[in-house]
Amino acid sequence: MAARAKMRALIAKGMIGQRPKISRGLPAGSILKCADNTGAKELRLIQAMGYKGRLRRIPSAAVGDRITVSVRHGTPDMRKKIFHAVVVRQRKPYRRAEGVWVQFEDNAAVIITPDGEMKGSDIRGPVAKEAAERWPRIASAASIII
Repeated sequence: MAARAKMRALIAKGMIGQRPKISRGLPAGSILKCADNTGAKELRLIQAMGYKGRLRRIPSAAVGDRITVSVRHGTPDMRKKIFHAVVVRQRKPYRRAEGVWVQFEDNAAVIITPDGEMKGSDIRGPVAKEAAERWPRIASAASIII
């Protein structure tokens, strides 16, 4: 019974669940905009969490993925620190199940705590539907879901 409750909690935080196949448009080292109000402005992708790749293949992330980032520009207390984040927009086009191709004008992420809660309270700009479905806390803070 406890295992079922734990599984439900992980699904609610967006850590487990069905993930649609999305083109991975953000390799390690990519620069992303910070879409929340935590004080960070620019993030660098360090690692895609849960990525199982191949020898010498650069790890990459897509919309809705949990990633590890370092803050490149922002407030002095945020700079040069490492955080977890969720990708909410990507520039590379990806195909949805209904056949529509989606592409955003920038790459953006939202900083989260290690247990899946949002660090900020507001999200600037649109959020991809795939990220909103997988992360309910981000969906509730988003103003526009595309």
